[in-house]
Amino acid sequence: MTTINDVKNILRDTLQIGDRANELQKETPLLGNIPELDSMAVAMLITALEEHFDIFIDDDDISAETFETFGSLCDFVEEKLSE
Repeated sequence: MTTINDVKNILRDTLQIGDRANELQKETPLLGNIPELDSMAVAMLITALEEHFDIFIDDDDISAETFETFGSLCDFVEEKLSE
């Protein structure tokens, strides 16, 4: 549960979406649904996730599916934490 809240807070801060972050559910689409999530924001988000969770995300680890939904992003972070 902490990971979900942490990812939500990182999205809120990185994308500057304020209270809209509170509406994020696992099935909430990210790419194409949140206008602030453009290619530059994806790069900033990856850096923020790496720093917060002390993980390394290789370019090859990332695909469109990673950012398809809030849940897929949380699952990705959980997977990186278990490596």
